[in-house]
Amino acid sequence: MVYLANETRYDAMTYRRTGRSGLKLPVIALGLWHNFGGAHLLDNSRAMLRRAFDLGITHFDLANNYGPPPGSAEDTFGMVMAQDFKPYRDEMIISTKAGYDMWPGPYGEWGSRKYLIASLDQSLKRMGLEYVDIFYSHRPDPETPLEETMMALDFAVRSGRALYVGVSNYNAEQTRRAAQILRELGTPCLIHQPRYNMLDRWIENGLTDVLEQEGIGCIPFSPLEQGILTNRYLSGIPADSRAAVTSSRFLHESDIKPELIDKVRRLNGIAERRGQTMAQLACTWILRLPVITSVLIGASKVSQIEDIAAVANQAPLSGDEIRDIETILKG
Repeated sequence: MVYLANETRYDAMTYRRTGRSGLKLPVIALGLWHNFGGAHLLDNSRAMLRRAFDLGITHFDLANNYGPPPGSAEDTFGMVMAQDFKPYRDEMIISTKAGYDMWPGPYGEWGSRKYLIASLDQSLKRMGLEYVDIFYSHRPDPETPLEETMMALDFAVRSGRALYVGVSNYNAEQTRRAAQILRELGTPCLIHQPRYNMLDRWIENGLTDVLEQEGIGCIPFSPLEQGILTNRYLSGIPADSRAAVTSSRFLHESDIKPELIDKVRRLNGIAERRGQTMAQLACTWILRLPVITSVLIGASKVSQIEDIAAVANQAPLSGDEIRDIETILKG
């Protein structure tokens, strides 16, 4: 059946300007880190992508190694792009990254010009695109000069492979230096993608200041702390949850500590008083910071995307609510 996008898709979504650039992003973006690779059902991945776009989520975030297996999330996105999204390409922001292990040998990871440009070419081929809107250095490389990595990002733009560039997982000083180099090259750093949520607030210790000073946008990932900041674990560990899967790399049963769940239960009380789910509250809390452009979510089913997309039309936190949340988090 031919896909026709929802004609009212822009009515319910809010868009924020990215730093001091001219680019606006939806306050909720969809990441394809998990659940979109070759190990997952294409029909479900396609349904999530379609529904996200119908809700005004125009930004889809990938990386070379997303899957599993690595590369397969870009393959999946490429199939959906060809079958459904091709008429809407100019309404979309598509990003990808390179930096983590992707292929064997000395040129398959980190931050060399060789690796970054080769990886970007592979990503474009997998997705069937002429360019991506944003290309990221996925992590800083301790052995490659930062100048080389930033020159590769600059080349990606000048060669037409990308419209904008960004960095991910860089600390405050690395970000400041990267922004300076890119500015001198004539390709400003558009955006930073760090890990940030109620339980992991490292960016508040200097990085947010740098982003504000440099005019760089911020799009945090893992806003729900692998599902801990949802209603999922308030009554125990479900058998089908990520924490219950012994092979999970990112969340284990031992991470679901009683004192942590007690905090989430109290936070959920604030969410209920606001008429929100816990996941919605967690994303609303991130969006309280002016430097935040968008929140990058993951999903395994359509209903999760629908739930968090509703944040765009929900009231911001009041000063009293922010203070109550701080009290709980620091308790």
